[in-house]
Amino acid sequence: GQPLGPRRLSLRPVPKLPNMETFLREALVKVKRQARGCLAPELCFQAVRAATDRPFAEGVRRERDLFRELLTSGQAQALQYAFFAERAVHKWATPRGASWSSAAPQPVRKAAVIGLGTMGRGIVTSLVKANIPVVALEQDLEYMNKGRKAVMLLLEREAMKMEGGAQTLDFQNPARLQFTVDFDLLCDVDLVIEAVFENMALKKEIFRKLSKICKPGALLCTNTSALNIDEIASATNRPQQVIGTHFFSPAHVMRLLEITYGRHTSPTAIATAMQLAKALKKVGVVVGNCYGFVGNRMMFPYVQQAVFLLEEGGRPEAVDQVLEDFGFKIGPFRMSDLAGLDVGWRSRQEQGLTGPSLPAGTPARQRHGQRYSPLPDLLCEQGRFGQKTGRGWYQYEKAGGRTATPDPWLHNFLSQYRDTHGIRTRFIDQEEILERCLFSLINEGFAILAEGIASGPEHLD
Repeated sequence: GQPLGPRRLSLRPVPKLPNMETFLREALVKVKRQARGCLAPELCFQAVRAATDRPFAEGVRRERDLFRELLTSGQAQALQYAFFAERAVHKWATPRGASWSSAAPQPVRKAAVIGLGTMGRGIVTSLVKANIPVVALEQDLEYMNKGRKAVMLLLEREAMKMEGGAQTLDFQNPARLQFTVDFDLLCDVDLVIEAVFENMALKKEIFRKLSKICKPGALLCTNTSALNIDEIASATNRPQQVIGTHFFSPAHVMRLLEITYGRHTSPTAIATAMQLAKALKKVGVVVGNCYGFVGNRMMFPYVQQAVFLLEEGGRPEAVDQVLEDFGFKIGPFRMSDLAGLDVGWRSRQEQGLTGPSLPAGTPARQRHGQRYSPLPDLLCEQGRFGQKTGRGWYQYEKAGGRTATPDPWLHNFLSQYRDTHGIRTRFIDQEEILERCLFSLINEGFAILAEGIASGPEHLD
């Protein structure tokens, strides 16, 4: 029988804190940094702010206006599209008629990973997190011990993140995670993921060994980011069980898993790889076999345009800034430094685009009649491989450092390069940077669709 008035929260004044303005200002900076370019978190902040300095009814009206603004925004439409696209890619199909509706996966009770470099470590971590027992193999004891240390460190970090959750990581148990240099221990695994560096001869030698040692039904996966799946499969006696599982770096963080089928890959193999993606809480996308598949093939022209912009007068930090302000998590040059410039360099040497196998008299800035920039090759020749060496397109506080700062040495190097090649510099505006990088990426996407390498635009997106 008491009156409701004094108990209505909406009628109470909001308590004023002495440092309210400072607190809100700092909070906004934090929100903007964490959600670069995203509308919703900023508008949520504005709604909270309205609650602190307006009466209740007015605050609710302000919140409704903000919500309406978001409802009709391009970002809302894009996020809804991404949500449904992520679900659409589960329904894969190949031009030969294999599809998700008719293929059944094999169970994966035990897996193996070959190679404990950056990618291998992340893949082992992902498998352990998914509760799949793993055998991790390296070529010799020194590399194995180094890899084991790095994997244990990653798993300890992951375990700390999960602390207090229902699931715990049982990675100290040798039945769950075993390190070895002995190929024979792979005789009973259901699936092997090869993660050695991008060298076709090395990969074929490993697959030759695997087809002798692994049990007949085992799936043989390669983490190659660009090499021909059919050529790798040709080294085995079971090409139908060879498939590409291309993880993105860092493998235990990135959600995309590019699943590449070859000419002989069976529908069961594709279904099993897709099931694995799901177990690892990743988004598996099934694509066809061509140089670079989809992810890297679209990245090549994008990064290439970014480098051409440097030749013409741009700076790495200016190009990255424009693309990050547009909404990319990381610009092309910071991304190259993070992944390691030596990876692409090694691949270009294998293709004969640079290095000792390049025919004498080849023009410096042309390959096969197309424009080419030797800038990334020249940086690698200087030992600048990115974060791992503390120098790349940027400089870092130390080898393995994470904080990129513009490098006066590089600016000087670029102007000498332009002088050598007689390139006249000019001012390049933000619009040109954005259009040249993005349109080249989008055009490559259309070419991939036209060739049937991807079965739908959602797969590319």
